[in-house]
Amino acid sequence: MTLPIPLNTASRRAIQNHPAGMADPAALRAQPRPQLRRYSVWSLLPGGTLAETRRIAPALPIFEDAFCAFSRGSMVETEAGAVAVEDLLPGDRIVTQDGVQPLLWKGSTTLVPGRSETQGRKRHLARIMADGFGVQRPMSCVIAGPSARLLHTPPHLRAMCDGAQMLTPIQEFIDGMTVIETAPPTPVELFHLGLARHAAIRVNGLEFETYHPGPNAARLLSQAMRPVFLSLFPHVDQLCDFGPLAFARAGDGQHDAVSA
Repeated sequence: MTLPIPLNTASRRAIQNHPAGMADPAALRAQPRPQLRRYSVWSLLPGGTLAETRRIAPALPIFEDAFCAFSRGSMVETEAGAVAVEDLLPGDRIVTQDGVQPLLWKGSTTLVPGRSETQGRKRHLARIMADGFGVQRPMSCVIAGPSARLLHTPPHLRAMCDGAQMLTPIQEFIDGMTVIETAPPTPVELFHLGLARHAAIRVNGLEFETYHPGPNAARLLSQAMRPVFLSLFPHVDQLCDFGPLAFARAGDGQHDAVSA
């Protein structure tokens, strides 16, 4: 029988058209898989019901940024005084720059800052030394997570906003003296807080932002991933329910920070 094409040509075409099927099974098992992370959520539902859930979701930056702002022991200013972030519950009244708002959502996750993760990315923490931004700002040493943003504009970004205050990623303040990058090799529990309206709150005497996914969230989330993301926020139904930003944010299109 005469073959229409040589065997070596047919084999080469099969490998090109079906590379996964022809690959070594051991090599396939060694391929990196999407990393997942456990997220804990406390939320205040309509009617005043307090809900606590734990979910497994992708360890993508837009997911992790919703949970990695404040370390355990960070003191948040409430109507009843300073309360450690881990002790806050939805319904507690949080002091903001323009009044008092009830806490609607608290999220937490655990990560190892010094460990390389997806695509070699590392999530470093920032140690803010006492009085680093002025007297009692902060009142004591603060460990901020990688998604924390301060309502403060560093000198090298002031030209971008004509001297106005903007929410700036904590990484922009790292100078090795007042703000020091750190990556402990052990797991660290981190938190973030969500209010009915985006705001600046006082944590250890410094003004940090509450959680908001930002103006680029719709572009960063695919249609398939959007419901997974929103499932972490029982108090909202869609991205627009987070409302407008209270202040411009460096790195979110309004002002592009170098490392944001």
